Amino acid sequence: MKKEVTLVKNCLATIIPAGDEVTLAEGVTYSIAQSLGGSVTLRDANGMYRVGEGELSALGEEIKKEVTAERVVESSEKPFSVEVVWDALRGCYDPEIPVNIVDLGLVYDLKISGEEDSRIVEVKMTLTAQGCGMGPVIAEDAKTRIESLPQVNEVTVDIVWEPAWNPRMMSEEGKKVLGLE
Repeated sequence: MKKEVTLVKNCLATIIPAGDEVTLAEGVTYSIAQSLGGSVTLRDANGMYRVGEGELSALGEEIKKEVTAERVVESSEKPFSVEVVWDALRGCYDPEIPVNIVDLGLVYDLKISGEEDSRIVEVKMTLTAQGCGMGPVIAEDAKTRIESLPQVNEVTVDIVWEPAWNPRMMSEEGKKVLGLE
């Protein structure tokens, strides 16, 4: 993927890590810091911004196609299982860290109840830092990904702080991606 992009139109983005919404202006050039899970993290001299899936067209059709192609959701074609839900969560990324929330060790609990088309999924997750304003954005992304599974009727994603997250909670794959092994 290109390392820089000039916006072809204004777009809404989320300031990282504050979590505040901002409008990025057409014609401004940004560096692409990360493109994972259907969103893009842009960077300029003033900070970092998460551009969500609904605003990707502002990055141009080429970038939008690349990002969309990276987000292949095969889970919905598989029979429903707890692993399908875990796979959906593996598509959710912290916009500052190139590791999904499962391999980061942020998902503490996953419960599934109900049958067939009335399944209820409950997730308890944390963040790498309590002051992170991106928590609601990441939790909403996780919720949206699970809700996209046709066999799921209701989803709740709660952010919890106990136990406090630490790098030892990461999977071996997550540590490998970050060069921590």
